[in-house]
Formats: sequence, C-alpha cells, structure tokens
Amino acid sequence: MSKESSRHAATTKSTYIDIGADTKEGYAISTKSRALAREAIGNNTPEDRIRQRCSIAVGDFALADLIRFEHNPVKAVLEALRNKAPVITDIRMVQVGIQKKGHASEVICALDFGADIAKEREITRSSAGFLALKDRLPGSIVVIGNAPSALLSVCAMVKEGVRPAAIIGAPVGFVNAAESKEVLRTIDIPSISTEGTRGGTPVAVAALNECITMYIEG
Repeated sequence: MSKESSRHAATTKSTYIDIGADTKEGYAISTKSRALAREAIGNNTPEDRIRQRCSIAVGDFALADLIRFEHNPVKAVLEALRNKAPVITDIRMVQVGIQKKGHASEVICALDFGADIAKEREITRSSAGFLALKDRLPGSIVVIGNAPSALLSVCAMVKEGVRPAAIIGAPVGFVNAAESKEVLRTIDIPSISTEGTRGGTPVAVAALNECITMYIEG
C-alpha cells in the first residue's frame, strides 16, 4: 500500500457533514453510523474516512481491511474536482449514486457511448463505452463499481499512455473482479480499490462521495 495522505486537520475532525442527508432523521442516522464507524475503524487519515463510509455502505466493518490506496488517490481526486474534471462511471447505478451537489464535475456513464463498438467487437457495453470515451479519459475520475471488463479496458488504455487523474475500481463478483483490481494496482495511476471478489456499486459510490465531502469542506 502506498503512503497515505496527511491532510489531518481538514479531513479527520470530529464535526460531520453529510450533504446527502437533507432531513433531520436522515442526518441523525448518518451521524450515528459515522460515529460507530470512527470507533471501529479509526479516524486518523483521509483514507480512514473512506474506509468508514465504504463500510457503512455495505454494513460490514470488515470491508475496511480490504480497501487499497495507491499513489495518493485522495489528493488526486480532490485536485481533479478542483479542475472540474469529468467523472466517468461504468453503469447507471454508479452514475445515479454519485453526489451532484458541491462540485462542478459532469458525471457521465459509459453505457451511453460505444454501442457500435460493443456490437462490432462483441464486448460488454461498459467496456465499449470506455473505449469510445478514450479521448475524455485524460484527467478524468473513473469510477467502476460493477464491470471488471471495463476496468481491464481502462487499465489497458493506461498502459498505452492514457492518463486519468484517478481510478476508483471496485467491481464485484467471481469472474475477473479480483483479477482486474490486481491489474489496477500494478499501474502508476492513483487508485482506490478493494481486494478480492468484494466491492460493488455501494463501495465505489461511497469512496467518491467521501472525497466530494472532503472537497466541499476545503
């Protein structure tokens, strides 16, 4: 695991905001969940905050030990948000789940692109979508919560010289999910990933949404 970020003052304070909780009851539930997660996981680094939020998203604190951070991804994501970089997701559920408040980054889904490539090459729609979006990947935030094929395609493009700002890769399942994330951790792009077969939309969304919260906090 790479050395983690040290923006302690701005990101590990005990005060708490949740821009997605817009009712008193929702905020109370969110606040209590975060307090439990702080106690179980720790609250010393920005990465701890991501571990907390991802664990809350799946209802299992054991997930915290499976999250991997490479090449200072928190710093990279925050910088990309400041640059209003696009966020590119693999599936609609990830796109919908990402917080739209508090930043100016467009959130787009790969499924809206590359239908002709998918048909011609007989590959997954999400993978084809990222291939079609190759020219938009440089400087972007890639968020993959479902499709190992899409993550492998993005990693292959990185090896060819395409440079996203950061990749959140958390595909879930028993076919190529673990392997695709292992490939991700071998490339020199800032990344957040999960080890093994676990992951999914809630994890990918939670990781980015916590970075967005940090961005809003300044």
